[in-house]
Amino acid sequence: MRNYILAIDQGTTGTTARIVDHDGTIRGRGYARITQYYPEPGWVEHDPSEIWAQTLQAVSQAKHDAGIGDADIAAIGITNQRETTILVDKITGEPVGRAIVWQCRRTAGRCEQLKAKGVADIIQAKTGLIIDAYFSATKVQWLLENLPGIRERAERGEILFCNVDGWLLWKFTNGRVHATDFSNASRTMLFNINTLDWDDELLRLFDIPRSMLPDVCPSINIFGHTDDGIPIAGIAGDQQAALFGQACYRPGMTKVTYGTGAFVLMNVGKKPVAAKHGLLTTVACSLDGKAAYALEGSVFIAGAAIQWLQDLGLIKEAGESEQLAMTIKDTGGVYLVPAFVGLGAPHWDMYARGTLVGLTRGSGRAQVVRAAVESIAYQVTDVLEAMVADSSLRLAEIRVDGGAATNNFLAQFQADIAGVEVSRPKMLETTVLGAAYLAGLGIGFWKSAQEIEALWEVGRRFTPRMEATECQALRSGWARALERAKGWLIVEEQR
Repeated sequence: MRNYILAIDQGTTGTTARIVDHDGTIRGRGYARITQYYPEPGWVEHDPSEIWAQTLQAVSQAKHDAGIGDADIAAIGITNQRETTILVDKITGEPVGRAIVWQCRRTAGRCEQLKAKGVADIIQAKTGLIIDAYFSATKVQWLLENLPGIRERAERGEILFCNVDGWLLWKFTNGRVHATDFSNASRTMLFNINTLDWDDELLRLFDIPRSMLPDVCPSINIFGHTDDGIPIAGIAGDQQAALFGQACYRPGMTKVTYGTGAFVLMNVGKKPVAAKHGLLTTVACSLDGKAAYALEGSVFIAGAAIQWLQDLGLIKEAGESEQLAMTIKDTGGVYLVPAFVGLGAPHWDMYARGTLVGLTRGSGRAQVVRAAVESIAYQVTDVLEAMVADSSLRLAEIRVDGGAATNNFLAQFQADIAGVEVSRPKMLETTVLGAAYLAGLGIGFWKSAQEIEALWEVGRRFTPRMEATECQALRSGWARALERAKGWLIVEEQR
């Protein structure tokens, strides 16, 4: 009997594999790290062959941990680091050079040229995205222009483009399937989220042959089969998979993933919502084979602020931040703006830098640590406020996951400062569970959204309890601190 789903989460630093049963319980775990390459300042690369090898290793560990074999697996679900760009030789089936990782900034100059050309509004209207090196389009263009002979081969139909999901699908099907899903396609800056197809005007703008591009399918879909006959039945980008894993299936439902950064996604329904307050519009996973949409906001530094505290020796381990924060009633007016790499949504200020303000002689380690934890909630609240403004939807609850979601002080302060209930599920591995649920629905392992929703169990709820006047005063102080962090490098240059 094939009683299990194999769910794979291929991330930036490694691959996670999980064996999931019909009750949504994880029965086996595997993980394998991958190498980061930094050939030049600001460049980040991965080896696609290593990604595949380490994925197989993680899968093998998970099966061994669960005590099962391939004959027990009903389907495979894949979720992945988005935007990372891979070229594949269609003739040999092997990768062409290294992958350009989503973090890589080598195409920032090209993005500035596009902005100067005046095409930002066209690109945002078609793709829901802002022009940035983050996305795949300029990465593909760079590879075509800088790898000898590759453009000519691409124009002959011999070179294929895929993101990491497509690469794993290609390998699992032994080169039989070149495809992706709506959610990953929507992160390329080449996909029209209104027509749900690759956009010819954008392909001309980036000078990318259409023959390179994968077929695009709904996230719940039989994409192909392994040589052993196991269907790959669900694919989604990592943040969309987390939204699905949190059972956020109705408009207004919102999830926050507290990782190194914080990713906030709100389900906005069957029609894309124009982002006017510094957010992105992206395609979410749909239950009916059609498109669903989400607003997305990315905070660059969340859990990384806690790591920074450790680097400074202010705390020895992440859990200590919760304990210290609870030893004092407030920060005494201290604010940390952790803009160490600039500010993401909704501010988008690449010139901002980390700022610690409001210090007095009475400020100590506890105040600084608490300010760092609070900064995560302030940044997420700024994104949530922008989402409500753009969508006109009521925010009744946010569902949280990720490593820092275990911090009870953070969860309570998030509820207080955002004025909304925070729900933390019993199972925090929502990204990989999202991939499992997509695949299971694809083969009828689970029959409906209601069946998946019944598997989602709250572990703890945090209800707002702060007085409105106190909340307003704290947010006013945060806004003042933000203004001091913004444009810091420009200010320094003017001096």
